[in-house]
Amino acid sequence: MALSGSDVAAMYSLLANSMSADHRLRGPAEEALAQSESRPGFCSCLLELITAKDLASQVDVRLMATVYFKNSINRYWRYRRDSSGISNEEKMHLRQKLLMHLREENDQIALMLAVLISKIARIDYPKEWPDIFLVLSQQLQSADVIASHRIFMILFRTLKELSTKRLTADQRNFAEISSHFFDYCWRLWQSDVQAILHGFSALSQNYNSNADDQRHELYLTCERWLLCSKIIRQFIFSGFQSDSKCFQEVRPVKEVSPILLSAIQSFLPYYSSFQKQYPKFWDFVKRACTKLMKILVAIQGRHPYSFGDKFVLSSVMDFCLNRITDPEPILLSFEPFLIQCMVMIKNILECKEYKPILTGRVVDENGVTLEQMKKNISSAVGGVVTSLLPNERIVVLCNVLITRYFVLTASDLEEWYRNPESFHHEQDMVQWTEKLRPCAEALYIVLFENNSQLLGPVVVSLLQETMNNCSASVTEITSSLLLKDAAYGAAAYVYYELSNYLSFKDWFNGALSHELSNDHPNLRIIHRKVAVILGQWVSEIKDETKRPVYCSLIRLLQGKDLSVRLAACRSLCLHVEDANFSEREFLDLLPPCWDSCFKLFEEVQEFDSKVQVLNLISILIGHISQVIPFANKLVQFFQKVWEESAGESLLQIQLLVALRNFVIALGYQSPICYNILLPLLENGIDINSPDELNLLEDSMLLWEATLSQAPSMVPQLLSYFSCLVGIMERNFDHLQVAVNIIEDYIILGGNDFLSMHATNIAKILDLVVGNVNDKGLLSILPVVDILIQCFPMEVPPLISSTLQKLIVICLSGGDDRDPSKTSVKASSAAILARLLVMNTNSLAQLASDPSTSQLLQTASIPVQENILLCLVDIWVDKVDNVSSTQKKTIGLALSIILTLRLPQVLDKLDQILSVCTSVIMGRNDDLAEEESSGDMSSSTSTDEGTIPSKEFRKRQIKLSDRINQLSLEDSVRDNLQTCAAIHGESFNSAMSSMHPSAFAQLKQALKMP
Repeated sequence: MALSGSDVAAMYSLLANSMSADHRLRGPAEEALAQSESRPGFCSCLLELITAKDLASQVDVRLMATVYFKNSINRYWRYRRDSSGISNEEKMHLRQKLLMHLREENDQIALMLAVLISKIARIDYPKEWPDIFLVLSQQLQSADVIASHRIFMILFRTLKELSTKRLTADQRNFAEISSHFFDYCWRLWQSDVQAILHGFSALSQNYNSNADDQRHELYLTCERWLLCSKIIRQFIFSGFQSDSKCFQEVRPVKEVSPILLSAIQSFLPYYSSFQKQYPKFWDFVKRACTKLMKILVAIQGRHPYSFGDKFVLSSVMDFCLNRITDPEPILLSFEPFLIQCMVMIKNILECKEYKPILTGRVVDENGVTLEQMKKNISSAVGGVVTSLLPNERIVVLCNVLITRYFVLTASDLEEWYRNPESFHHEQDMVQWTEKLRPCAEALYIVLFENNSQLLGPVVVSLLQETMNNCSASVTEITSSLLLKDAAYGAAAYVYYELSNYLSFKDWFNGALSHELSNDHPNLRIIHRKVAVILGQWVSEIKDETKRPVYCSLIRLLQGKDLSVRLAACRSLCLHVEDANFSEREFLDLLPPCWDSCFKLFEEVQEFDSKVQVLNLISILIGHISQVIPFANKLVQFFQKVWEESAGESLLQIQLLVALRNFVIALGYQSPICYNILLPLLENGIDINSPDELNLLEDSMLLWEATLSQAPSMVPQLLSYFSCLVGIMERNFDHLQVAVNIIEDYIILGGNDFLSMHATNIAKILDLVVGNVNDKGLLSILPVVDILIQCFPMEVPPLISSTLQKLIVICLSGGDDRDPSKTSVKASSAAILARLLVMNTNSLAQLASDPSTSQLLQTASIPVQENILLCLVDIWVDKVDNVSSTQKKTIGLALSIILTLRLPQVLDKLDQILSVCTSVIMGRNDDLAEEESSGDMSSSTSTDEGTIPSKEFRKRQIKLSDRINQLSLEDSVRDNLQTCAAIHGESFNSAMSSMHPSAFAQLKQALKMP
């Protein structure tokens, strides 16, 4: 039943009650609103409430109405089969009414109305709402400041939505909008910026004419201008194809960019003058300057060639360099703006379009190719960049970045002392575009990489100077100490390039090791940077220096300052993971290293800190061979961490990773940790566990490792297999790990596993086969093969449904041009061949089962003859697509076909014998390496008292494979005699029709006289 205007009052009551603190009112109201969402007229009632003048003061209710309106647009605006949704008539009414309410006084509701219009426009423009921009532009002609501000808010939100649509037609529509509206918006932008600057000039001169209402109108003009700036950005960014792809000049870039820069230069003086007297306008100046720089950065990234015009690039780049190297003192506190200046310079230095293109030109090539055009533009722009950054200016920029922006400030030190953990993570993990120092560091790295030969000696000289000016014995925090810390950071960040100019061995022995001998608390500043250096320079640390470096990092890990210890923790990770890590030099440091890790984990409070320490422990376990002596301590540690990490699934994931490494490191002594391991495992693989979504993947990997390293199957592990059914019933996201787990259970559990979980294994195979793609099938088919190999009598009746699906796969077509389908069909055929060899009656019964024929019929696969004879064609066709053992299996299966009492066998006799002959003749070459490795493994059996490994068990199963024990020659010879006895003269006639050379090869293969 549709809602109407008479329901508006009731809707108001429901919305008001839905925000009540009393759950007795809130619950029924929310339920009633949820039931009303899909009813016709719901959105119309909401819009009446939002726009009602007598409810203007009821902001909370109106805001809630906009939220429900937005949700209804997302759910019901598009046509849905399961709901009548919103009718076309109601949609038309809503669109018209929304565009009539453009003078909303409340800023929050005005923003939500803009969002509502943009959501509808994304769906309806241009087909259902072609005139939205025309109506808005007409309204702008007569709008006052507040109405025009709201219209620009709507325009910005709508354009932002439309710009994210990626279909070619949608991008063409956006380009058309840009071409129509750009000039108007740009003229308004220029007019507004002049009005704003005039108003600011009047404010700074304290004209009395600026009353509060006039200031409010000026502020609305400022906000409208900001929205207009964002719209201009959208037009330039999304309304034109990137010039790096189309090589066409984007005219607005050259027109707009210099004026944007001029506006920044005009606004900046007010940053200092408005700070105390007009804080509202001071905040606008900050936002405006930062936004305009962001727009310039975006334009340069989108249209680098057009931006590379010498009048644009040179002025912007020169301005940014001057702001970085020689800013007015007040601007040093304007960090967001300085960050954008650094981002601009970094992007220009990194821009691949500005790099020289090292491609030649074809001799006598007519005309100028796109590649040549690109090369010419890159060369011209590169010249502009080079002229703006001569060597002297590069050196100055490098020195300024290090000595001004790398140096820790008083607020940095205060934050460090107050919360060292937080300080460490902010320095270590913060996005480089969010803070000034990380941004300066990122710019410095790019600058150094581009000019390493010039800057290498400069940085080394600065490093030496700061070390000379601040000895290792100082205890006071002086400017010299902070400058040395900055220089150490500069050396750490460009270790790879700087190693050509600085010997790490000499630096470590001459300075860094002495820094660590000073234990004064204030030296934590230098100690932390030394820890960073020892990690960054890991590739340059040679054999004779490894031991002292390892000792230094352990000492830092044992220190008092958490920031220093966490830095040492990260650097130790880099060393242990390094390809040249020396376990021999580190071995005796393991006891203090473990103890320091355990202690650090107890002392840190933040999640990131705990993860970092746990990561080091996990890496140590994975790279150190001597783990067993510390097993008891590690078990106790893991037990404690698990208990303390309840509800922190991300930390538990790290613990599961560490446990997996621990189990692998313990090998066949892993049962010593089962007391903690098995309960964790049971919790992690339980799909009903609250943390299942986060822990399942890592728990399954741990499960696989536990089975792989287990010396024998224990009852608890055996009982866990049933969990795999629930996991597979949910989805196949973890199929490959599940396949490995099933294989481990078969190899380790043997008959006990089959007797307990026969139904479960059948259910899993039935779930997977036929419901996954070819890659998934290729993963699961080896499990079917090993099951039939290990349990040829017991398994086939249990998995008959799966085997029937394999028959369907074999007899279906469509694999001629698809290698993956060919592999699936060949593997399926080899499994059915094994079944025929090892349990002939089972495959015969399966082939004659009416349900198999019905399944083939359902799959639209015509079968004109006996299914076994159809399989003969598949075996003959796919024998070259399988492994050597599978070839022999197919040969044995084909030899068994010779014993069938069917006259059609003789029609296929030539093909069968041809395949068998080729398999016998080629078998010596195919199996030579495999058999020699098998003989070696069987002769080098495990010593008495040792536990056989999983790989050894797999080899033993392979060696005991009945296929390997059967003689294909004897089978063909014997079954040929049987075939002759069955078919008599017809057999002789079929044999005589064979090609003489084929018959001669057959005799040679069978060693017949």
